[in-house]
Amino acid sequence: MGRKVTIASATLNQWALDFEGNLDRILQSILEAKEMGAAFRTGPELEICGYNCEDHFFESDTYLHSWEVLGELLTAPLCKDILIDVGMPIMHKNVAYNCRLIFLNKKILLIRPKKTLAGGGNYREGRWFAPWKKDKTTEDFYLPRMISKITGQKVVPIGDAVISTLDTCIGFEICEELWSPDSAHIPLALDGVEIICNGSGSHTALRKNYVLADLVKTATMKCGGCYVFSNLRGCDGGRVYFEGTSSITLNGDILSRTRQFSLDEVEVITATIDLEDIRCYRNSIRSYAYQASGSSSYPRISIDFSLSPENDFTLPTAQPIDLISLSPEEEIALGPACWLWDYLRRSGQGGFFLPLSGGIDSSSTAVIVYSMCRLILENIQKSRDPKVLADIRRITADAEYNPKSPQELCNRILVTCYMGTENSSKETKSRASGLAAAIGSYHLNIVIDKAVSACLEIFSTITGLFPKFASNGGCDRQNMALQNIQARLRMVLSYLFAQLVLWARGRPGGLLVLGSANVDEALRGYMTKYDCSSADINPIGGISKTDLRKFISYAKDNFNIPVLGEIYSAPPTAELEPLVQGKIAQTDEQDMGMTYDELSQFGRLRKISNCGPYSMYCKLVQTWTNSCSPKQVADKVKHFFRCYAINRHKMTVLTPSYHAESYSPDDNRFDLRPFLIRANWSWQFRAIDKQLEYLNSVKRSSSGSNNLSKKPSKSRTGVTKISRSIPIAGKKSIRKQHYYFFFRQLLRNCK
Repeated sequence: MGRKVTIASATLNQWALDFEGNLDRILQSILEAKEMGAAFRTGPELEICGYNCEDHFFESDTYLHSWEVLGELLTAPLCKDILIDVGMPIMHKNVAYNCRLIFLNKKILLIRPKKTLAGGGNYREGRWFAPWKKDKTTEDFYLPRMISKITGQKVVPIGDAVISTLDTCIGFEICEELWSPDSAHIPLALDGVEIICNGSGSHTALRKNYVLADLVKTATMKCGGCYVFSNLRGCDGGRVYFEGTSSITLNGDILSRTRQFSLDEVEVITATIDLEDIRCYRNSIRSYAYQASGSSSYPRISIDFSLSPENDFTLPTAQPIDLISLSPEEEIALGPACWLWDYLRRSGQGGFFLPLSGGIDSSSTAVIVYSMCRLILENIQKSRDPKVLADIRRITADAEYNPKSPQELCNRILVTCYMGTENSSKETKSRASGLAAAIGSYHLNIVIDKAVSACLEIFSTITGLFPKFASNGGCDRQNMALQNIQARLRMVLSYLFAQLVLWARGRPGGLLVLGSANVDEALRGYMTKYDCSSADINPIGGISKTDLRKFISYAKDNFNIPVLGEIYSAPPTAELEPLVQGKIAQTDEQDMGMTYDELSQFGRLRKISNCGPYSMYCKLVQTWTNSCSPKQVADKVKHFFRCYAINRHKMTVLTPSYHAESYSPDDNRFDLRPFLIRANWSWQFRAIDKQLEYLNSVKRSSSGSNNLSKKPSKSRTGVTKISRSIPIAGKKSIRKQHYYFFFRQLLRNCK
C-alpha cells in the first residue's frame, strides 16, 4: 500500500491578460514539479488569465483565451503522468465562476467553482463572478468543442466534489474560503479528504504575513491533514502586490514555504508526506472521529492513478521548518521594490524620475529604488532567473550590459532631481545631493524661480494684482496660491524631464515619474492637487510616516547610507514659504495642525474601526486621557474631519500606490466613500459637544464634592458607603455609593 506522496505548490508572478507569458510560467512550474518528483501540482488563483482582469471578465474573449491556454496545457507532453490543478474563469449556464480545473493525461476530471467570494477591501469578486451555492453537488458541464477534440469528453462534472486516487483523497478550497467562518476544509476533513489544496491570490500588507501561516497551521492542527496553499506573487497590473508565500502544511506544522518577496517569476516547493501520519493524527482526536462518523459525503471522482510510487519506503519525509518573519522595515525595503520592478519591466519604460527634496518621503522612495537595484544584482549574480538580466538589458537599451554594483545600476535607471526655489534651504539641498551620491542615482539640481515668476507675471498682467506670502502681508488665499504654484510647477517639470532626460543622455524611451506622498498625508489631504503627489506610480503611498521613519533608520544601517541619519533627524517640511534668516520656518505638523502619530490613529479608527466623528471622539477621549483634556480631544477630532471632508476630492486622482496599510484612503479601489462631504459635520459635531458637556458636568460635580478626597468607609458587608447624593446630567439625585467606582474611573479619564 502506498504511503508516501510528493506534492508540489507553485508560486507564479502572473500578469492579467498575458496569456502567453502566463502559459510559459505554468509550464515551467510543472516542469520543476516533475523534476522534484511530484505526482501532483497545484497553482495560484486564476493563474491562466491573471487575477486582476477585473472588468475584462465581462468580455467573452477572456474566457475564450483561457480555454485556448488550457488546450495548450492538455496537449503538452510535459503534462503527462502528473495530476494538475489550475485556476481559470469558466462560464456555466451563462454564469461566470472563479474555478479550479483538475486534469490528468488529457482528461478533465473536475471543475470546482469558488463557493465564497472575496468582497471587501481590495476585492470585488462579486462584480464578475457568482459563488457556487450547491454544496456537495455536481452538474454536467458541456466542454467547448476545441477542448472536446483534445479530451474526447463532451461533459465533465462541475461542482463541489473531491478527487479520489488509488491511495488518497484530494479536496479543494479557493482563497477566501480559507478565511471564511464556514471554511470548507472542516467538512472536507470530516469526510476523509487527506490533501486539501487552495489556489489563492492573497496580497501583502505590513504586519499581515503571520495571518497566512496561522490560518493553514490552525486548519490542519484542528482536523489533521495536508494543506497545500499556492499563492500568486508580484504586481499583475494593479495596486496590490501578491506576497507569494505558498506553503505545504501537515498536521499543524509547516513543512515548506516560498519566499515572501522575490524577483523570481516561478518558485516551486515540494514536500513528501506520509499519509499514515494524517490517519494516525486524526484517529487520535476522538472528537474528530465522533463527528466524522456522522458527516455527509462529497461526490467522489475516482481515478486510476496513484500519487505514491510503488517502492516508497526509502523516500525521506519532509520535516517542520521554522518560519522567519520580516519586520515592517524589511517589508518596506522588499515589497515596494519588487512591485516597482514588475511595473518597470512590464511598462516598457527606461527607468524612473524622482523629485528628491531631501525629506523622509522622497528619500524613502529613492532608497526603495536602490533596494530594487540590490535585489536585481543579487538575482543576476546568483543566476536565479535569467529573465531578470534580459529585462535589465532591454530597459537600459544595452544588449551587453552586466551590472557590477547597485549604485552603477541605479545610475542607469533612476534620475533624481532637486527642484529648488528661493524658499529652499541649503540643508535640504545638501541632504538630497548626499543621498543621490550614496545610492548612485543620476542627479540634477535645478532652480525653478523663473518659472514661478513667469506664472505670477501672467496673473499680475491680467488682474493688476501681485499676491504676497502671509509673512509679507498677504492673506491666507494669497499665501496658499503662492505655495501651490511652486508645487504644481514641480509636477510639470518632472514630466518634462521624465520624457526628455534619456533623450539628452543618448538613450531611447522615457521614465516613469515616481510620487512620494505617504498614506497619512493622503488621509489628511495635506498635498497640492496635481503637484508632485501626482505621478505615474507611488511606492510609499500606502505607508505611514511613522513606518517610513523606521525604514529610514533601518536603511541607514543595513544599506550603509550615513546621510539617512541627517534626513531622519530633520523636521518634515514642504519648504514652500519664505525662509526666516535663512532657516526653515514652515513644518508639516504645524501646518497640518496635528502630528503624524495622531494621523495614524485617526486613520485606523476611521477605516479599520469604522468610526465617524462621534465614535472616534468617544474612543479617543479614553485613549488620550493622559495627554489631552476632553475639550482638546474634541477639537482635534473636529479639525481632522473638517480637513478630511474638504480634501477628500483629492483621493479621486490619487496616484496608484503600493497597497501596504489597511487604513489607506484610496477611493479608486480600497476606500469607497464619497468625495463630496459636508465639511462642518453639524449633526455629528453637536453629538460630540453634548458628550463633552456631559463629561464636563460630571467633572464639575465630582470636583465640588468634599467627600471625594476622603477615604470612604465600609459597611459590615464590605460595600463602600458615601452618604451624599449628587445630581448626574440633570437626572434625579441618587445615592453616590452606587456610582463611586464609576466616578473614580471618569475622573481618571478626564484628567
